[in-house]
Amino acid sequence: MTSEDDGGFPTDYEIAKDAEKEPIKDVLEPWGIDNDDIELYGDYKAKLSHEGVDRLRDNAENKEGNLVLVTGMTPTPMGEGKTVTTVGLGQTLNHVGEDAMIAIREPSLGPVFGVKGGAAGGGYSQVLPMEDINLHFTGDLHALTSAHNLIAAMLDAKISQDDEFDVDINDVAWPRAMDMNERALRDIVVGLGGKSGGTPRESRFLLTAASELMAVLCLAEDLADLKERIARIIVAYDTDGEPITVDDVDATGPAAMLLKDAIKPNLVQTIEGTPAFVHGGPFANIAHGTNSLIADKTAFGMGDYLVTEAGFGSDLGAEKFMNIVCRLGDMTPNAVVLVSTVRALKYHGMGMWPADLEEVKEAGVDELEAGFANLDKHVRNLQKFGVPVVVALNRFPDDTDEEVQAVLDHCREDLGVRIAESNVFAEGSEGGVDLAENVVEAVDEGDEDEFDHLYPDDAPIKEKIETVATEVYGADGVNFTGGAEDDIERLNDLGFDDAPVCLSKTFHSLSDDPSKKGAPEGWELEVRELYPSAGAGFIVALTGDVLDMPGLPATPAAAGMDIDEDGNISGLF
Repeated sequence: MTSEDDGGFPTDYEIAKDAEKEPIKDVLEPWGIDNDDIELYGDYKAKLSHEGVDRLRDNAENKEGNLVLVTGMTPTPMGEGKTVTTVGLGQTLNHVGEDAMIAIREPSLGPVFGVKGGAAGGGYSQVLPMEDINLHFTGDLHALTSAHNLIAAMLDAKISQDDEFDVDINDVAWPRAMDMNERALRDIVVGLGGKSGGTPRESRFLLTAASELMAVLCLAEDLADLKERIARIIVAYDTDGEPITVDDVDATGPAAMLLKDAIKPNLVQTIEGTPAFVHGGPFANIAHGTNSLIADKTAFGMGDYLVTEAGFGSDLGAEKFMNIVCRLGDMTPNAVVLVSTVRALKYHGMGMWPADLEEVKEAGVDELEAGFANLDKHVRNLQKFGVPVVVALNRFPDDTDEEVQAVLDHCREDLGVRIAESNVFAEGSEGGVDLAENVVEAVDEGDEDEFDHLYPDDAPIKEKIETVATEVYGADGVNFTGGAEDDIERLNDLGFDDAPVCLSKTFHSLSDDPSKKGAPEGWELEVRELYPSAGAGFIVALTGDVLDMPGLPATPAAAGMDIDEDGNISGLF
């Protein structure tokens, strides 16, 4: 929910600037964190030390923690307010007497300057200081970019200097990375300039958030585990098809060294003073799309509830959270909050592509009800994991009472699920009491033993992909094209047949075609390539035309941003 929709409502930055922040050390002290546990980055940001992480994780083993995942229906290009809901719900749980922590991802500069603008909540449900979090923050993404490119440079040095591994230059798997949308770098040629320039070959850039190093950081247990995961990342193959790893090119130690601070979770505060972890930011279409396991497991040592979010809709972020993160992190969700909006329902009911949000605003209840198919599919998807579902209707100022009531009635009477109107953007915790009470009731009534993944570890790779495609996306089947069959054979030969699958798919549709809205039927998922994320511990399957290096739109969000001579920022939120 953005300020441009609010009819004169103050901007996120104006609200953040007027908020009275407490020194972060004072915010954390009641939660059992003292000054020896943290490394301050100014007055309002801190990293938790390794010793602090270990102590709090030990605390977590002696208490019952409730994990609440926030996900969403298929969003409009503007997003439907998952982070706002996550932050608002965490604040509200504390407001109603529970001890709740929040954990969200760090924003990537690419989307911040591209389409979405700021990405740390909004209104009266945001994390502070928002301008720092959305820009350089504590330097984690810069450290990841440097570590990623150091590995690339060391690999190219091996290729051009002695090539002891007989690298197949047409089978190099490790690109360069940068934390900015730049379509001109999607496909490049490196090594030009004669002998001193290295070995000419085709390469590419990806967004730092799409780097396997980001996924590794967010799934690592500690610094030692981080090193082990980095060491086994596959960067290339030799002419016999054998993998060459980061450890083979002697890059494990220096890459881990660059990440020694990035692995420490960041702590900030919400506008109402609730502590929040903001750590890691893997994409939900290329990777698993959730913040770090270190932050999650540390948070359980501080509060009785952890509210976290997964990227994009339930078909991407939530599916990967259930099948990958919970599997690798040995976690069980106690409830899922599914964010919906009147806007998104109309968008799907009208079959909008590309989106014209002005037309969506003018649509009525008929178009809204036509969009229920998308919401219904997401609810059914989540119920397949055996987790209680609560729908959060994130209300916008233009939503009419009739439209809101239609959604409430549909969820309660037709779907039989809990739903609450959420006004945490405009009202903070006061606007989320109904949602929080529904979540607490869902957690109390739920049964952790009912949670299960959609497929077992030992299912064949094809079967895992087909399960996600048919059960979650609604496809009739899967068409393996190009070299996908050969990729599966290679993955089996390399011993990755027991790894979970991470499907890379557009977030604009439940299908692999962004123009298909609602709940598409009568289609097949196309898988064109598979490769191992050996460090992260999963297999990536590429579908459709998903890009790991987005481009800027004709008028990027950055074009509306500025800073004045006094350092006041405008246009970021």
